[in-house]
Amino acid sequence: MLGFFVAVIAGYMTPQITEKLADPVIRTVARYITIAPAERPLVGWFLALLAAGVAAELLESGSPFWVVFGGVLGYFGKRIVAAAQKFINTGSNKY
Repeated sequence: MLGFFVAVIAGYMTPQITEKLADPVIRTVARYITIAPAERPLVGWFLALLAAGVAAELLESGSPFWVVFGGVLGYFGKRIVAAAQKFINTGSNKY
């Protein structure tokens, strides 16, 4: 379960990880593969989940499913909460 929480944090920290690590990784692999500028956040998310997966393995906690699911929840967490709040606010006015 600890791996899941590590992955949630990693998903949430993806923008910061992208700022610091995505460009060096993109430059390193540029000779072998073309990565479009729009794919930069995806590289950051990949790095975040890779780190979360390594941490989950070192902590002997969390299956791959829960690591990926935690990363998705962390990455989209703010949008999920905003959508739920919007649903609650608009749904309560119908009745």
